[in-house]
Amino acid sequence: MTDAIVATGLRKTFGKTVALDGVSFAAPRGTVFALLGPNGSGKTTLVQLLSTLRLPDSGSARVLGHDLRAAPAEVRAGIGVTGQFAAVDSMLTGEENLLLMAKLGHLSRTEGRARARRLLQRFDLADAAARPPSAYSGGMRRRLDIAMTLMGDPALIFLDEPTTGLDPRSRQTMWQIVRELVAEGVTVFLTTQYLQEADELAERVAVLDHGRIVAAGTPAELKQRVPGAHLTLRFATPADLRTAALALAGSTSDEDALTLRVPMTDGGGAIKRVLDRIPDRVDVEDVTVHTPDLDDVFFAFTTTAADLGRTR
Repeated sequence: MTDAIVATGLRKTFGKTVALDGVSFAAPRGTVFALLGPNGSGKTTLVQLLSTLRLPDSGSARVLGHDLRAAPAEVRAGIGVTGQFAAVDSMLTGEENLLLMAKLGHLSRTEGRARARRLLQRFDLADAAARPPSAYSGGMRRRLDIAMTLMGDPALIFLDEPTTGLDPRSRQTMWQIVRELVAEGVTVFLTTQYLQEADELAERVAVLDHGRIVAAGTPAELKQRVPGAHLTLRFATPADLRTAALALAGSTSDEDALTLRVPMTDGGGAIKRVLDRIPDRVDVEDVTVHTPDLDDVFFAFTTTAADLGRTR
């Protein structure tokens, strides 16, 4: 199979609350599939369904080729789940946390210890292996959490907001870990509220709002669906600004900043055409190009975007 997850019409309600309302999508194997959505959109419920923690009211899904309803044990054997908050035991050492996962996964003592050593080295935790996670930094705890997930050698990992609360350096480290996992053939299902994170990592993105997929595609495809590409021209004098504004119909002036915002529809070719329409005597001091990003996609397709702070 080319898809790690194929979901069709998944629906889940809690009383009168509709958490998921006919969700359908496919996540290709060996890629990062990012799920974006405001708080309360249904992201966590979808992860719970796909990881067999809950059953859908209707609809179906196949995970790693196995039907959620008919073969939940086979699904669980092939996946790993890392929640928003590190699920480590602070009473155990880092190494003991890994060995506990090995025991739960029915690995032999020898295999469990060998795998734990490899993961401690890989995630730069070998020097902290004998220390309890309570003495770890936030980034170290997240790395240990993912290492614990990898003890079972999963083909598909669910990462629920893995970099929440991390500093920029730790976030970059986590991104590199995700890239390495995908390079090894692992599929990563990522939920995140850091839109840059999805843009950096994901091959495909789905936007979930009020329990429905409201947009899906590659990051580039989604950006192309959102209007708003424009040039911002800055001028030396108010007179230059006014002259340029007369020459560029449809532009918007900011006289305090001496800038002119000009809509742009077709990339680099439009830049030259805009500049060619400005009289030679006008002094353009600066040109800035703005193209839509995933922030723009999020705000364009969701109706509860106020729940999510913009992160740039």
